[in-house]
Amino acid sequence: MIEDLLVNVHRPAQYLGNEWNAAKGDFSSCVLSFALGFPDLYEIGMSNLGLRILYGVLNNMPGVVCERFFAPEADMEASLKNSQRRLFSWESNQELINFNILGFSLGSELNYTNVLSILDLAGLPLESRLRNQEYPLVIGGGPCTLNPEPMHEFFDLFIIGEAEEAIVELLNLYRKYKDDYKAARLTKEDLLRELAQVEGVYVPALYLTDYNPAGELVNFSPRFPSLPLKIKKRIVSDFDSAYFPCNWMVPYVQTIHDRISLEIMRGCPNRCRFCQARSQYYPLRIRSKEKIVSLAKLSCASSGYEELSLAGLSVGDYPGIETLVSDLTNNFSQQAVNLSLPSLKAKALIGNVSTLIAKIKKTGLTFAPEAGTHRLRQALAKDFSEEEFFQAIAQAYRSGYQHLKLYFLIGLSGERQEDLQGIIDFAQAASDEKRKINGSAAQINISINPLIPKPHTPLQWQKMDSLEAIREKRDYLRSHCKNRRIKFNFHDFQMGFLEGVLSRGDRLLSKVILAAYKKGARFDAWSNYFSFTRWQEAFSESGINPQRYLDEKSTTAVLPWDFIDTGIAKEDLLMEFNKTIAS
Repeated sequence: MIEDLLVNVHRPAQYLGNEWNAAKGDFSSCVLSFALGFPDLYEIGMSNLGLRILYGVLNNMPGVVCERFFAPEADMEASLKNSQRRLFSWESNQELINFNILGFSLGSELNYTNVLSILDLAGLPLESRLRNQEYPLVIGGGPCTLNPEPMHEFFDLFIIGEAEEAIVELLNLYRKYKDDYKAARLTKEDLLRELAQVEGVYVPALYLTDYNPAGELVNFSPRFPSLPLKIKKRIVSDFDSAYFPCNWMVPYVQTIHDRISLEIMRGCPNRCRFCQARSQYYPLRIRSKEKIVSLAKLSCASSGYEELSLAGLSVGDYPGIETLVSDLTNNFSQQAVNLSLPSLKAKALIGNVSTLIAKIKKTGLTFAPEAGTHRLRQALAKDFSEEEFFQAIAQAYRSGYQHLKLYFLIGLSGERQEDLQGIIDFAQAASDEKRKINGSAAQINISINPLIPKPHTPLQWQKMDSLEAIREKRDYLRSHCKNRRIKFNFHDFQMGFLEGVLSRGDRLLSKVILAAYKKGARFDAWSNYFSFTRWQEAFSESGINPQRYLDEKSTTAVLPWDFIDTGIAKEDLLMEFNKTIAS
């Protein structure tokens, strides 16, 4: 029992488990036990759709029990250490060290030190090479596996791409060898070689890297001829039949996205040159309207939630989005279930969509112009029409909408002062559009993020703007925007710098991550925990200059993530990169 640990901790209900619709497996009689975790707070992890999907997939497997874990807050970490207790699963309070497999969903590079914290609190050695048959296998998945190399020391294997089908194949194979492995009749390396036969599985210990005297990666190769030179990303081909957790779990405490998130499409029809998510979820797959409505009804009925969000990279491009929204609003209007949409293209709202949503509840609308001028949007290959945008928001204002949220990037290649001024002018015009309709200006909330040229995008060879340059651009926006109806929210640029380094890094960064963790780094995505000084010291003591990971890369260089096949050819990315340069 954990009640004694919760006496003086913040929001103790986040550690209780046994929420409505949580799985209740029999740990004592299962054939294989799997602990599935998210290396951030409960309120973040329970907002992650991928975690919910895998939780359902695993608990539907015969003989498998899957329970959850999350990163404890600092007070809970202290409580565990003071009582000499190990970190446990949420459902049955079983110590994580007793599970066969620990699986981490890696959604952000800034969660890497939390992975080490969880392993430490669970009583596991941090490095894979130090964990033998007595310990669980530690596996990772999620968006960060598009470049897993910075975390290669700590994981036994990664699943690259979508894990719904791969995890089932992996566990069935593990089950076949489990007894021999646990009895030491099979070495860990031999087990990992067998598991590496599953398409999409990458075992870092089975691959070698070579560096030149300048510290640049020059070769990546498998240790055994039976291993693939490239790891092919897994995808779920039949998305319409893919598992969705209709028995939607209802947390005891409010989460970041406290609603049902219903994935209506996977992949994106657009080719924005800065977007890593397109490569992560390529190719585009569509869930049928009939299936979506059915899943929505089942999810709402099983959970009692009063908000349903349609999820996808570009839901406005869903074929027949207006018909889908109409069907959903007709089904749920009497139940007062609020329908919400993520960032939209303006053309999706030209017609009847915003009016239909407004029949239930008038929420804010979100758009992502990404750049303040048409020239820069062209360079990013951003499909955004100002004419359609202003037509759409005028209609939305008439339907009762009061405010907008806009996303912009700064630090773009070729960015000039006129592009920064373009952000201000664009927001001003969007605010004034409402004044034309009903006499009062709209509130415009602007989120500003530095561009991080991420792996597997056409911009992966591009230099990332320096901290000094980004700060100058922030200061320009602050000083030149006089409209109180326009509010800027700037992403922490030091966090952005670190995210850029870790996302573009190689195997050498494992020692930096370990050093930062030992210095106390935790929850680096949270401003009240983040310490840039710790990371600067970790880089310095490891003898690594982080800036070199952010510098421009030669298009002929071996990149740390080249061994991953996302389905989009590197030659196609290079062609798009060259178009960016020419813009």
